Amino acid sequence: MSLPDKSTIVRFRNEAMRAFFRYGEHVAPRRAGRVAFDLWFSAPPRMPELPVPAGGEPFEVLAQGHVVRGMTWTSPGFETVAAQPPQPPAGVVYLVHGWGGRGSQFGALVEPLVEAGFRVVMFDAPVHGDSDHGPAGPRRTSGVEFAKALDAVFCRFGPAEAVVAHSMGTISTYLAMRFGWLGTERLVFVAPMVQFGSLLDQFQQALGFGPRTRRAMERNVDEFVGVRVQEFDARVQAARVERHPTLVITDRGDRQTPYAEVVDFAETINAPLITTEGLGHRKILRDPDVVRTIVEFLGGYAAQEDEVFAGSSA
Repeated sequence: MSLPDKSTIVRFRNEAMRAFFRYGEHVAPRRAGRVAFDLWFSAPPRMPELPVPAGGEPFEVLAQGHVVRGMTWTSPGFETVAAQPPQPPAGVVYLVHGWGGRGSQFGALVEPLVEAGFRVVMFDAPVHGDSDHGPAGPRRTSGVEFAKALDAVFCRFGPAEAVVAHSMGTISTYLAMRFGWLGTERLVFVAPMVQFGSLLDQFQQALGFGPRTRRAMERNVDEFVGVRVQEFDARVQAARVERHPTLVITDRGDRQTPYAEVVDFAETINAPLITTEGLGHRKILRDPDVVRTIVEFLGGYAAQEDEVFAGSSA
C-alpha cells in the first residue's frame, strides 16, 4: 500500500481546518478566533539568505530585549567628525523588509545607494532572517515588533535621509515614526501593504470562518498588537505623522497588495505612483529600472507618475 502524496495530505489538512472553523463558528467562536489568531501571527519559515555586495559591516542591536541583526555599507566619501559618529555625505538610508522577507532582499539597491554617497542600513526583523525572536516568542511576531526593531536600529545609526520599505514594512515605518524616535526626510514604499482588513478578508475566506469567529479574532489582534485592526492601515497612520516627500512603486499584477488599494494610498498621501508590469511582489525590489528610480528620487529627482516599467529582472 502506497503512502498518500504531499498534495493529498495538504488537501486533507485544509479540509479538516475548514471543518473545524465551520463547527467552531457555532459552538466555540472564541476558541476558533484564538486558533485563527495563532495561525495569522505565526511567522513563516525564514527566507534563505540572498547575496549582498561585499564590504558590509555586520551589527547587532537590542530591540525590546532581543537581538536584531543587520549590515551597513558606507560610501567612499564617508568621513569622521571629531567627537561625533561618522557622517556619510548624503545621509543614512534604512531598508525595511516585509512579512516573510529579510534585509538582503534589498541587495540590488546597496551599491547604487553607496555610489550616490549614502550610508545603507539593512536589518532583519524579529523571527526573520538572522535576527532572534522578539517578546511574542520564537514563532510569532507582528508589524509592531517590526516597527520597534526599526526604531532600535535607527537609534544606533541616527537620523535618516530616507526609509525604503517593502510590503508590511510600510505600516511598520509609519508606526515607528508615530510612536518611536524614527525621523526621516524622504520615504519610498515598494509594493506597500495598505491595510490589514483586506488581507484578513482573504484569510477568512480561505479558512471559511464566519463573523463570530472574525470578531473574536479581531479582539485578540487588538490586544496583541496594541493597534486596532481598523487603524492598521497605511492611510490612517500617514495622516498621524509629519508629511514627507514620498514615492510609491508597485506592480499592477501584485497578488499580495491589491493595485486599487495602492492607487488609493498614493492619492491619499499625494505621492507619485510608479507602476511596473510583470514583476510581482518580490522581483520588483531588484529590477534595474526600479532601483534607478529609487536612487534618483532620493537624490532629488522628481519621479514621473506616467512611467511604466516592464519587468526586466530574472
